[in-house]
Amino acid sequence: MPRTLTALLLVVLLAGLSGCESVPDEPRARDGRRAARAEASRGVPEVPERERVLHAYRAAATALRTGQYEVAKARLDDAIARIGGIIANDADAARARGLFSAESTKVFIGEPYERVMAYYYRGILYWRDGEPDNARACFRSGQVIDSGPEQEKYDADYVLLDYLDGLASAKLQADGGDAWARAQAHAGEKVALPPYNPAANVLVFAEYGYGPRKYAAGPYGEQLRFHVEDSPSRTARLVLNQGRMIVPLPPYDDLGYQATTRGGRVMDHILGNKAVFKAGADVAGDVALAGAAIAHDQSRRRERRGKDGDDAEAAAIGLGILGVIGKVAAAATRPEADTRQWNNLPQRLSFAALKLAPGEYSGRIEFLDRDGHLLPARTRPVAFTVAGDERDTVVFFSELTG
Repeated sequence: MPRTLTALLLVVLLAGLSGCESVPDEPRARDGRRAARAEASRGVPEVPERERVLHAYRAAATALRTGQYEVAKARLDDAIARIGGIIANDADAARARGLFSAESTKVFIGEPYERVMAYYYRGILYWRDGEPDNARACFRSGQVIDSGPEQEKYDADYVLLDYLDGLASAKLQADGGDAWARAQAHAGEKVALPPYNPAANVLVFAEYGYGPRKYAAGPYGEQLRFHVEDSPSRTARLVLNQGRMIVPLPPYDDLGYQATTRGGRVMDHILGNKAVFKAGADVAGDVALAGAAIAHDQSRRRERRGKDGDDAEAAAIGLGILGVIGKVAAAATRPEADTRQWNNLPQRLSFAALKLAPGEYSGRIEFLDRDGHLLPARTRPVAFTVAGDERDTVVFFSELTG
């Protein structure tokens, strides 16, 4: 009887431990075939639904920087539509909130600063199309996202979202004073935001530096953290008319700051619970397995003494099974942080509003270091046309190339 119970325990243990092994979603051999098919088709590789928003984000930024505005709009519209549905309704997002669902298997919508940038870029494109009302709606949506409505309420603190909100209102003959005051409060005493000029007909958007990077930390990789490496380009300026006009483009917003200072989100809290549960389950499993070994040893001693060891052996079986359950539960709980990221975002955002006569303009955008020295390798030539109609001319300049 004891030997039979011991064998049963070993079978249960082996079965449980085999269940702890991580199994990839697909065999590695398939990766090469899929890559070959993608190469042969010379098309865009298939994008899993959970990655669609991420790819749309990246493609939109690249399209905007290369002047493919229709492509950028289509990509952003697709992403924004999915953001709205994903937050409340998507079954995969609900599944990802489950205790046994890995963070990286959920549908990607991005951290708040990533979602904000989707609306920010779309607002620029709306304004470029002569729709400041829709642009304002995008900037306001970004403010809502930054305030964290789906979790504990936070104060939105993007300078440009409020500033552009107010400017759009002024353009629409409404009062933008409150939005300007909020923007100035976000900017701080050391920065004096220019007052609104409804007659300004050229809106200059600029971005420079490289955005934050995500990485996983903690004993189980459950902590989502951000690495912010300060970019050499600390400010910028637009030089027109052979140097006769210089437009400062200081950094009003910093995405590194936005990524690292925003309060904890709900999903982070759920990941924290996973890590606690994994640690607790792991310790409980170790204790139970140790208890099983002790109980089994005691039963063997009783057997050698000619006493009935069945009770102790049964206890060993029970403790062993509990230990396996704890180990399996700990292995099934996969609390790794989701480090997928919009990896071609800038670090700094700037803006200027000008009043220029209709005509052709050319010049350059220059980037400067922390001491105000020119970084000549980063200088970009620029050219744009100011139309004679009532629609604002919107120009977008980026230090990033893709």
